[in-house]
Amino acid sequence: MTLSGETHVCSAGETFDSIALVEYEDEKYAADLLNANPAYCRTLIFTGGEVLLLPVVEAPEDEEDEDLDEDDYVPAVAPWKE
Repeated sequence: MTLSGETHVCSAGETFDSIALVEYEDEKYAADLLNANPAYCRTLIFTGGEVLLLPVVEAPEDEEDEDLDEDDYVPAVAPWKE
């Protein structure tokens, strides 16, 4: 895991999920935040003033941008139902 060098100062009532939504625009990165800040792994709701290290997360590429090979093709209807 790579840390970005940036931090997030928690406000009272924030959670890992809400911070991930603010910082990364998606709650699914809450686990990355938790892994980067193991000292707070038992914290469900922050009281305010805690400083979290922000990891670098790689957003997946859009599926539309990826070229599909013939092997990746999934038919809409199973062949035995045609």
